Amino acid sequence: MAKPLALDFDPIARADELWTRRWGAVPAMAAITSVMRAHQILLSRVDAVLKPYGLTFARYEALVLLTFSRTGELSLSKVGERLMVHPTSVTNTVDRLERAGLVARRPNPLDGRGVLAAITDRGREVVEGATRELMAMEFGLEEYDEGQCREVFDLLRPLRVAAGDFADVPSEGPARPGA
Repeated sequence: MAKPLALDFDPIARADELWTRRWGAVPAMAAITSVMRAHQILLSRVDAVLKPYGLTFARYEALVLLTFSRTGELSLSKVGERLMVHPTSVTNTVDRLERAGLVARRPNPLDGRGVLAAITDRGREVVEGATRELMAMEFGLEEYDEGQCREVFDLLRPLRVAAGDFADVPSEGPARPGA
């Protein structure tokens, strides 16, 4: 995990003040800088949990996705689509998971040219252990309660819709207890 900066001031707030003096108020600058710093912090926290499993967050996501499928396997193109990543990234991720014995490749019987990625028993064990640890540390968001996590999800949703990630339908949101 990254060493805390322990500054005696908020550098993003300071940058916002200086920005405002020079170019005028642009709240989006402070917001994007905060989002980018939050990304660094969260990735560091999550990576610290996943590293002992030999995983990155991208590899972890791929394993989780495979556990969500009925058969434990998906075409590489479907993996890329669901994880919203380039085919080259999927190939790299699956290559590394395969070398670690967490995924096996097999020809897609429905598409002569296609390849399926199938989670192995070892892959299932690894994803279960990593998931228990990530859940215990609230995926790095332990400073936020359940409502605040939903609020973050809802605040970022319009950005994802505008980027074309998915059609704008009523919010599916994170799973809610009893729903």
